[in-house]
Amino acid sequence: MLEEVERWLTRRSWSSADRPLDRLTEARNADPHRTSVSVVLPALNEQATVGAIVATIRRELMEKVPLVDELVVIDSGSTDATAAVARAAGARVVHRDAILPRIPALPGKGEVLWRSLLVTSGEIVCFVDADLRDFSADFVSGTVGPLLTDPTVQFVKAMYDRPLGDSAGQGGRVTELVARPLLNLHWPQLAGFVQPLGGEYAVRRSLLERLPFPVGYGVELGLLVDALHTVGLDALGQVDVGVRRHRHQDGQALGRMAAAIYRTAQLRLSRGHLVRPALTQFERGEEGFVPRTHAVDTEERPPVREIEEYAQRWAA
Repeated sequence: MLEEVERWLTRRSWSSADRPLDRLTEARNADPHRTSVSVVLPALNEQATVGAIVATIRRELMEKVPLVDELVVIDSGSTDATAAVARAAGARVVHRDAILPRIPALPGKGEVLWRSLLVTSGEIVCFVDADLRDFSADFVSGTVGPLLTDPTVQFVKAMYDRPLGDSAGQGGRVTELVARPLLNLHWPQLAGFVQPLGGEYAVRRSLLERLPFPVGYGVELGLLVDALHTVGLDALGQVDVGVRRHRHQDGQALGRMAAAIYRTAQLRLSRGHLVRPALTQFERGEEGFVPRTHAVDTEERPPVREIEEYAQRWAA
């Protein structure tokens, strides 16, 4: 590990317990405009978990203490009761397709995160995945904490244990097999991040609006790499929030995720184009193995400040 990264680990890695809620609310109230907080949950068919997450954030960080200003669930086309459950729990729910309708929406998590910037107003934006179980408000307060208390910090990722079933530390398979090797080899300054692909992180809007957003699974790696090049390592940090439990995907879904992440890295290394942006996987059928080919996400949305509607909204 680079000496620079070793120093960074001692300066920019914290625990959520390092910043108690009373300290955060004091910092928040000192300048409520510059420290307003929006929490965004991208959701697709998460009726089983989204309600508990929304209810916890509302109870712990909006009612007990005034830390979060707005809580928004962006529904990316759920066919279950995700929207109704989230709304009943106290979130504002916005459908992905209702945001910036002149640009047809593309499928993918990154698309939803990018569009969320047009319907939120916080100077700090905190993203939280909607499939978490046993959710703790520390995922939000922990990641926004450094942004509220240190003006030099721009981007904070959550770090945590990721059990796979009953096996401790076996989650995050794409992280260990794809993302971590890529980062260590090509962006060694980012080798200190424990969960580089984690979906829980908080970022200053002033930084997010300058970054392109890969529309699919590559969004977390893309934002992290681009943030490094935009504001430097010392503006990035991570906070230990304990344990993350969520719905795990099957091996083929992980393969598609890995391909998208590799493509995101490749684009940033060369700013070229993949020769064939597709991934073929195999499933056993009645007569043997059947090939299934899936497109690899190759689209990216531009920095949101380049979008006319966003500029008009913030000029008003």
